[in-house]
Amino acid sequence: MTDLEDKLSRVLSGAAHRAPQAPAGLTAAVKARHHRRRARTAAVLAAAAVIVVAGGAGAAVSALRATAAPHPAAGATGEATPSAGELPPPIEKVWPQAVHKIPAKLPDGRAYYPQLLLDDRTLLVMTGVPDGDRQFLWSYDLVTGEPRQIAEIPPTKGSAIFADGVAAGGGNIVWWASYKEAGSPRVARIWTVPEAGGRPRPVTDVPLGNVMKQGHINGLTVAGSDVVFAYEKGGVYRVPLSGGRPQPVKGAERHHVLQWPWVGVHHGKAIFSELLNAETGERRDAVLKADEEVRCGVERCAGMAVRYRTVKFEPPRDRSGKEIKCGTRRCPDTERVQTVLRRFVRDRDGSRERELPAGFQIADDAGLERFFKVHVTGPGDQRILTLYDVDTGRSADLGIRPDAERRTGIPDGGLDRLMTYPIKNEMYVLDLAAIK
Repeated sequence: MTDLEDKLSRVLSGAAHRAPQAPAGLTAAVKARHHRRRARTAAVLAAAAVIVVAGGAGAAVSALRATAAPHPAAGATGEATPSAGELPPPIEKVWPQAVHKIPAKLPDGRAYYPQLLLDDRTLLVMTGVPDGDRQFLWSYDLVTGEPRQIAEIPPTKGSAIFADGVAAGGGNIVWWASYKEAGSPRVARIWTVPEAGGRPRPVTDVPLGNVMKQGHINGLTVAGSDVVFAYEKGGVYRVPLSGGRPQPVKGAERHHVLQWPWVGVHHGKAIFSELLNAETGERRDAVLKADEEVRCGVERCAGMAVRYRTVKFEPPRDRSGKEIKCGTRRCPDTERVQTVLRRFVRDRDGSRERELPAGFQIADDAGLERFFKVHVTGPGDQRILTLYDVDTGRSADLGIRPDAERRTGIPDGGLDRLMTYPIKNEMYVLDLAAIK
């Protein structure tokens, strides 16, 4: 495989894992170059979509504009999300304790890319991606604004991809990069360096084979004195930080890492509905119904109940009336249309179900299994991204606005506490764990 193919594989893989899953009947133009923070994020840009919903165009517009009233948990405020054309208050007004605004560049003018929070006040960032040959890891003090260089990421001949999958734990930082050395198969080389700084050293080389078919690795995690990872097609392994040969985790041969030690499998449109604690053997299977599509965390599942129907339509024709073909074949004359019956979040055991707003992203991870990114329609019919707290029913405007081409940046965040995004010359760093 060439370096170009390898890069293409990573871009497609990253986009596929985090891009919202379009329902049947949804035609969207998407322009994206996206890697998860754990698989290094640069940016996501998504164009406006045209939605076909059972019930006609009027129903589609209503669905885009509506936000569901939350069913708050015990002790919640019950504050409703804004109605059509209204926006919630800015996030710095709703949850000021969670918001850090810092310059979008280091004092020396270098752009940086947030990776994770090392502690309550220390952000781990990377420079040199993707616009430089030399990459560095830094710690950034969110209180003083002072950066400290931790290490230069070793450049290696044959590297096809910049450092990826950054994780930390127990005073150590780990990452991986794909390498293809002459006469040897392609590998994912895992590196480590102390958080305090020092010279990075290799931990192990993970065979990759044909990454266009089998994928790379993901879910990189520091687990005590070991590093844990999974192949993108499934299969969890661990290797000592001191070095050695990766060994398969018993019982997790088809699994992916959710949040160590919890690993799970993907069953079609039921993502992580079955979980295994790889250290204790405990299993957690989510309670689901046949018509539901869900993405689960360790404690909760979020998703939709849907109904599908097949709609017939005339094949497309040009101005002369001649049928237009799809490549060398006749275009299909039917389409599978999805109707969303309800949107929900509930505990894995089926209890405490609550309604989610219409604009929530089913394919996206909810921060701490609590904070959902939700699109609402604001003034001028702009699609505005907000953050919705399912525990209290409160919403906040993230401040992100579409550009001149109606593309909207998507914040970088996963199941953990950190969410980041740039606005003009500032980087917004949100510590969701600070919200009580």
